Amino acid sequence: MTIHIAEGDIAARTRTIVADLRFLEGPLLPILHEVQQEFGYVPQEALPVIAEELNLSRAEVHGVVTFYHDYRDHPAGRHVLKLCRAEACQSMGGDALAERIKALLGIDFHQTTLDGSVTLEAVYCLGLCACAPSAMLDGEVYGRVDDQLATELVAEARR
Repeated sequence: MTIHIAEGDIAARTRTIVADLRFLEGPLLPILHEVQQEFGYVPQEALPVIAEELNLSRAEVHGVVTFYHDYRDHPAGRHVLKLCRAEACQSMGGDALAERIKALLGIDFHQTTLDGSVTLEAVYCLGLCACAPSAMLDGEVYGRVDDQLATELVAEARR
């Protein structure tokens, strides 16, 4: 799935978002959330606009976008499946689960299925260490994910 948005449109819409949120205390994260909500990801063309408007360097804005796993620098599929890759989940079968889900989807982490239905992302801790391994589908968290639940999650995401 490719989304084409004119660079000028991205810059103009980003300036509007920044203008609406710049007066918040610590506005960068809310602005990035709103930009991602608007475009489905944080386009590279938005970074210099945000940097200029907030008097930050492009490197600072880029660093925040790449540090936090919730921000994307490319469009995601219609559904986003996140798998926890932290130690607790790995110790409870997370590696095998990841391989199973990658095989079911036919993609690797940070890829989107050819039909644009699912993006698979690795995250480091969903906060369910006691219920490992865990996953998140479109913002809904699942614990104790086994082969059956993994298959169900993939089927749901493919719809």
